[in-house]
Amino acid sequence: MAETKPKRQKQVVLFTSPGCIWCTRAKTFFKRNNIKFKTIDISTNKQAAKDCERHGCRGVPVVLVGSQWICGFDEPKIKKALDLR
Repeated sequence: MAETKPKRQKQVVLFTSPGCIWCTRAKTFFKRNNIKFKTIDISTNKQAAKDCERHGCRGVPVVLVGSQWICGFDEPKIKKALDLR
């Protein structure tokens, strides 16, 4: 029987700002589901803030899964983007 390789996780970037409760919830969700992610603080990275705005996201958190931008902590959309059940 052929061995199946585990699917590689899509790259996940979480755009946050200090004191954001939904950003904290997103981090907790990723950790609980063993999702590797990179965090970018838009309060110190103005280019990242502009990138989020350019993709229609006016607040944080913003989740980038592969090339899909998700505005806010939208768990169903994030699960679908990551093929989580």
